Amino acid sequence: MSAPAVPNLEPQSYDVIVVGSGHAGSCAALSAHESGVPGSRILVIDKCPEEWVGGNGYFTAGAHRTVHKGLEDLLSIVQNVDKETAFTIDMDPYTSEQFTEDIMRLGNNRSDPKLVKAVVDGSRDAVGWLVARVKMPFLLSFNRQAYLVNGRQKFWGGLVLSVQDGGKGVIRAHREALKGAGIETWFDTPAVELIYGNGGIEGVVVQRGENLVRLTTPCVVLACGGYEASTELRGRYLGEHWKRAKVRGTPYNTGDGLTLATSIGAALRGDFNGCHSTCWDANAPSDHGDRVLSNQFTKSGYPLGLMVNARGERFVDEGEDFRNYTYAKFGREILLQPGGFVFQLWDSHVVGWLRDEEYGDAVVKKIWAQTPEELADKLAVEGLEDKHRLLRTLEEYNNAVQAFITENPSLRWDPAIMDGSSTQGSSKSLTIPKSNWALPVDQPPFLAVKVSCGITFTFGGLAIHPDTAAVLSESTVEPIPGLFCTGELVGGLFYSNYPGGSGLTAGAVFGIKAGQEAAKRRK
Repeated sequence: MSAPAVPNLEPQSYDVIVVGSGHAGSCAALSAHESGVPGSRILVIDKCPEEWVGGNGYFTAGAHRTVHKGLEDLLSIVQNVDKETAFTIDMDPYTSEQFTEDIMRLGNNRSDPKLVKAVVDGSRDAVGWLVARVKMPFLLSFNRQAYLVNGRQKFWGGLVLSVQDGGKGVIRAHREALKGAGIETWFDTPAVELIYGNGGIEGVVVQRGENLVRLTTPCVVLACGGYEASTELRGRYLGEHWKRAKVRGTPYNTGDGLTLATSIGAALRGDFNGCHSTCWDANAPSDHGDRVLSNQFTKSGYPLGLMVNARGERFVDEGEDFRNYTYAKFGREILLQPGGFVFQLWDSHVVGWLRDEEYGDAVVKKIWAQTPEELADKLAVEGLEDKHRLLRTLEEYNNAVQAFITENPSLRWDPAIMDGSSTQGSSKSLTIPKSNWALPVDQPPFLAVKVSCGITFTFGGLAIHPDTAAVLSESTVEPIPGLFCTGELVGGLFYSNYPGGSGLTAGAVFGIKAGQEAAKRRK
């Protein structure tokens, strides 16, 4: 495929070009450098302006899910645990079998087992590499993944690692590492065409201002995300109702990687009807994330309370599983509700357990009331259509919880375990249960917040080889020489739902592989 004419500009040559400045792309660039490619021979390009550097990784909490052997295995890589604190921590090991089972279970066993194995088997080494190579400031995620119960920090849900300052810290560490390696980034530089010959990738055409520039290279790593920021593509693949979802992260992930790769015969794989979504502040921006509040628009306190739609009805089992395993699919359920929004509700039993970074006074609009009737009146102003149905929902729920407590007087509420505190007793039960963490919502003051669906990334993407991250050809199912892929653009790994913290880990695992393989093609 020939490149368009380039006026007044000489072609430039690189050994590796990475498309995308986020976590996965940065891992690929740094891995290529570590594998012997000089920093001056590696180029990162991104169509975003510099102030939007980092892709979706910038908007995360920095969580990395990894196999580990327990607390002792992680103490050497985290920066927020002293000896005294370590004695107060309860943390079970997280095995390869558990990680694999979590991905497969949440994906209804549709995930590509070879891709899953690559991520799981590479997870701990990738975390270690991020510490050693990128100086990633890992922390134990007390604020998001542990509850203080009886003086003990009890971790839950298999996920224990985050990064200081969340996604901002992730991208800051990468930018410093790239600078130290002498790797340049061109912003405002969209890739518009891959140059492909008999021997594989030969270069990429980019837009630089008003000019098209041909960059020659034997290796291109695509790490430019999915299509979640494209209203048109969301409607085409996910359904018309997804056009009203709020974009959690960068507005620049509009499917460019799919277009570039398929134009030279790359294969598509995965769940093009599925995506990662979550409970998101209804007052957040619609078309892009907020660079200051970033992940603080997440509203993940629903397991401790209730969620009701505009009709005043519950629609999911808020206590079905730990939040890590339900938030991605509950975001989708919120979008399907009337108006595409719902209300999260709590009373004074649990308000103190809500995380400040998501529910602080400066972060979210809080709706307080002293009685259920007052709460219903205030929610009517925010879009509640049936005040009486909301009051019946609360009454039915409270009656079921009280009946269960009466039948199970020895059971104790514990947010750090799946405690079995339920609405499903022998004398009363609900059509939609709350399977864990069920307490009466009857103690004033009452609190509500309005939430919508925030879309993070799409699950459908490019087919890759699990060992090399090479993009596969649709016609031959063999690797396209010189073309690699990592990050959210990888297809076939997640279906329908996903375990929290797996995305950044997968981006690192396949980014490292892509960089290593790209270095081997250096001429």
